[in-house]
Amino acid sequence: MSEKSSKRPSWDEYFLKVAMLVSERATCPRMHCGCVLVKDKQILSTGYNGSIPGDGHCEDDGCIIVDNHCVRTIHAEMNAILQCASHGVNTHGATAYVTNMPCTNCAKALIAAGIKEVIVFSDYHSTLAEDFFRKGNVTLRRLPKPNHEIDYDLDSFSSAKK
Repeated sequence: MSEKSSKRPSWDEYFLKVAMLVSERATCPRMHCGCVLVKDKQILSTGYNGSIPGDGHCEDDGCIIVDNHCVRTIHAEMNAILQCASHGVNTHGATAYVTNMPCTNCAKALIAAGIKEVIVFSDYHSTLAEDFFRKGNVTLRRLPKPNHEIDYDLDSFSSAKK
C-alpha cells in the first residue's frame, strides 16, 4: 500500500471533507458552504446554501442582494437544522462541521438547536458569531482545511482480492 493511501483521515477531517463535498451542491455563486451535523460519530443531516423549494436558484436567476448579502438562499447551517426538524431528528448535543464560519443568524440558530461544538476551517467576514458561541457555551474550533482529494485506490483493492 502506498504512503498516500495508508493514512485514514481523523474523524474531524472526515466530517469536514463531507462538508466540503456537500458544499458542491450550493446554488449561490457568491459562496459555497456546506454543513454536516454529527452526533456520536453519526451524520444526522447535511445542508448547503440554496434557494427555498419552488424558487429559482442564484446561479440560474441571479442573486437577490440586500445590504451586500444574498437573501435568496437559505444558509447551509439552517438547511441542516431544518432537515433534522422535518425528520424529527434531535440535534441536542451535536457537533456542526461547517466549511465557513457561520454568520450571526446561523450561529444563533445552531445555539438554539442545541449544537455544542462548531468546527470550521475557513473564516467569514466579521460577525457576532464568536461572541454568541461564547455566550451560548458552544465550543468553536478552527482546524486546517483538510486535503480536498479523495484517495480511492482501486489498484490496491484489486490486488488485495487476488
